[in-house]
Amino acid sequence: MSEASEPVRRKTPGWKIALRIIVPTCLLLSLVGGMVVGYAVIGKGDIAEAFQWSTWKHVFDLVFAS
Repeated sequence: MSEASEPVRRKTPGWKIALRIIVPTCLLLSLVGGMVVGYAVIGKGDIAEAFQWSTWKHVFDLVFAS
């Protein structure tokens, strides 16, 4: 008398789901915080300029210019 058994589904623990959300969020916040501190606080620039594409293109050109 064997019944057709259904495959056992394991429930993903809540901490694994939270970890997949928390780690990328912390990395993104670290990136933004580093940009603001590096450009606005240490570099004494305007905070709004730290988020403009032209600023980072200019930095890239300065670093990798021949």
